[in-house]
Amino acid sequence: MAITDIREYAHLSDADVEALGAELDSLRREIESDLGARDVAYLRRTIRAQRALEIVGRAALLGSHKRGLWWLGTGSLALAKIIENMELGHNVMHGQWDWMNDPEVHSTTWEWDMVCAAPHWKHSHNFIHHKYTNVVGMDHDVGYKTLRVTRDEPWRPRWLLQPFSNLLLAATFEWGIALHDLELGEVAKGTKSKEEAIPQIKEFVRKAARQLGKDYVLFPALSGPNFKHTLTANLTANLIRNVWAYLVIFCGHFPDGAEKFTADSLEDETRGAWYLRQMLGTANFNTGPTLAFLSGNLSYQIEHHLYPDLPSNRLAEISVRVRELCDKYDLPYTTGSMASQYWQSLRTINKLAFPDQFLRYTADDAPETASERRFDGMVPRSRGLKTALRRLKENRRARRAG
Repeated sequence: MAITDIREYAHLSDADVEALGAELDSLRREIESDLGARDVAYLRRTIRAQRALEIVGRAALLGSHKRGLWWLGTGSLALAKIIENMELGHNVMHGQWDWMNDPEVHSTTWEWDMVCAAPHWKHSHNFIHHKYTNVVGMDHDVGYKTLRVTRDEPWRPRWLLQPFSNLLLAATFEWGIALHDLELGEVAKGTKSKEEAIPQIKEFVRKAARQLGKDYVLFPALSGPNFKHTLTANLTANLIRNVWAYLVIFCGHFPDGAEKFTADSLEDETRGAWYLRQMLGTANFNTGPTLAFLSGNLSYQIEHHLYPDLPSNRLAEISVRVRELCDKYDLPYTTGSMASQYWQSLRTINKLAFPDQFLRYTADDAPETASERRFDGMVPRSRGLKTALRRLKENRRARRAG
């Protein structure tokens, strides 16, 4: 079902994979050697813009009984939270700015404006997700344990509700992320010890209490008689931030072409094979500079997974080189409009709510689930995955016509 042999699936030899890895290593060194003043200036501008938007939003909401000020305050606050979450928090905690040796923007000191405690996110995301990207049973971000997004996950009756749980996850995304690393289900089953879980739960409760107190008690109270208006504005701003973060993440991980892998694929995984898994397991969506900025430059999810600790403002230029390498090694570069990428993700979520016998394609050759077995019988062997996928599509059309 999922890919067990990544080289076989990609139609590349061992030498090809290692040559690809060497070129990507060289590109990393090139970018690292060029980091400097313009990158620092970009980060400082981003921080100033985010803080200015938050100040404007908080100030406007002091008069939130007036509809215009409510909309101004809510919009400014939502933008500030999106920038802080996506372009600052996510990227700073990846260590993208650690090279500056500035404690204000260091991965070990940053705490972001959401209920998830930074240490919990860094463990579940930086360590587990980026190390075991899309490895079924190891990367908990494959469905976040609440959605079935691959047929490698056996169908259970509870999946029938996932079109609705998906909407709930979008609205409460920061809470889903916050609970992700706590693994409360594992604690209940006894596979995670209480000695390990209790300190994590206490840290989560402290962080959540601070966030709830700030957004839903302190700032509404500061607006005096406008308490209720400011409360609804803060709720709305958090909802907008949650839905936006959900859209960005889902467009990068669950559209067609973002492949899944078995644990067997990790056996003797080289640096080149790790790079290849990142390229095949993620997807981009097309943006201009503004949308890229608001997505934390995660519209370049492929490049981010190749270089998670390189500054996000460099991903656009890196993407040009990565596209060239995809052409050179005959690999697909999975991208599309944001609407298209999310539609594919949503289709997968709704489709896999049903048992496999209601699904059209095989478990080895479906838009959301594929393996190297989808190419069985293809002769001669293609020179690379992009050509193989094109031939597969042509063969499928020919069979239908016949």
